[in-house]
Amino acid sequence: MSVEDDPATTERETAEEEAAGDAGAAASATPKLRAENVTKQFGRIVAVDDVTLDVRPGEIFALVGDNGAGKSTLMNVLSGVHAPTEGQLYKDGEPVQFSNPSDARAKGIETVYQDLALMDDLDIATNIFMGSFPKRGVGPLRVIDWNATYERSRAIMREQLGREMDIQTEVEFLSGGQRQLVAIGRALAFDPDVIILDEPTSALSVDATRLVQNTLDRLAEEGITIVIVSHNIESVLEHADRIGVLYQGSLVDIMAPSETDLEELNELMTTGTLETGLLDD
Repeated sequence: MSVEDDPATTERETAEEEAAGDAGAAASATPKLRAENVTKQFGRIVAVDDVTLDVRPGEIFALVGDNGAGKSTLMNVLSGVHAPTEGQLYKDGEPVQFSNPSDARAKGIETVYQDLALMDDLDIATNIFMGSFPKRGVGPLRVIDWNATYERSRAIMREQLGREMDIQTEVEFLSGGQRQLVAIGRALAFDPDVIILDEPTSALSVDATRLVQNTLDRLAEEGITIVIVSHNIESVLEHADRIGVLYQGSLVDIMAPSETDLEELNELMTTGTLETGLLDD
């Protein structure tokens, strides 16, 4: 029997072709979120300069850069805080315009900011649904449905975040990592398919950082697209699917963690280019 007729060989080749096809399909799929030639100016200051990037469905995409690189401004454009001066945003291939974060929320985009904006003297469930409590009753007699609030909060923490927590615990008694999870849980209450996080592991302990990282990995596995703005390069290299590097408002490169390392990323962040020696290595 020839090699061509060997069933094991044929099966292996078929599997390899299917895997290659799946990888190609993932790369060519309609982006979950796209910024096309986006520029944002504040007076004469160009904070974001002609940035084009695609964020793929279900991936963890990290934006890194030095202070003043434009990370926060680009995040605010994607989340509806700022309208772009020039360029166009797309969600699932459709052009979108955001006048405020509520417009972005209506399109399935939630943002968790670095300060978290949690109320320490209120419990986990109240923080998750603050401003959007489940209601019962009719018309002007509608009141907060506390049973539904606690049930849904418990489901978010357990089923989506994979954590057993007493949702009646006041936030002031939580660790840094647990507080970050509450802020993510509040975003999940609006059933988003994109979550943007600003420095999610900033000032956290090693254990708290690992807790947040594992949670983001879990959400990505569930199909939620994650965009991270971060200074934590080691964490980005370990957990991101792709990394976009901003330098003085421009997107200088997008790469997979397997294609780069800490030294190269630091070089790109601080100079916008790679020295010949680094490229040769």
